[in-house]
Amino acid sequence: MSENQKKILEMLADKKISVEEAYRLLSALEPEGSAPEGAPRTETGAKTKPKYLRCCVISGHGDEHGGRGEHINVRVPMTLIRSGVKLTSLLPREARDKVTSALQEKGIDFDMRNVKPEDLDELIEALSELEVNIVGSDGEVVKVSVE
Repeated sequence: MSENQKKILEMLADKKISVEEAYRLLSALEPEGSAPEGAPRTETGAKTKPKYLRCCVISGHGDEHGGRGEHINVRVPMTLIRSGVKLTSLLPREARDKVTSALQEKGIDFDMRNVKPEDLDELIEALSELEVNIVGSDGEVVKVSVE
């Protein structure tokens, strides 16, 4: 973490700037051609395999006493995701059919029988380029990336 990033985070912690201002400043510090946080690189510059899916949510509102907003930071190991896909093959057909029909009722066309472990490796590789940053109108920040 650079010195400028630390200063911005300290100003946010001291409530000298809002969450949205901190986000804009941190985004401005990132060089245009740099790799996203979710695509770590080795010393030689080669991409490493992602190990975690990270989801961060920072509330834009503090409490009524001037406290900081809520911070949620979740790191899901990719090994857990891989294991979950492998475990779906152990589910009874009736359970898979119920899950598929429940997803279809919600408008999601997804069939668990079509998910293969080798397809998951391809998906994880594609995720290494993923970085989602959303700033809401109330100042809340949502970030999803892999690392």
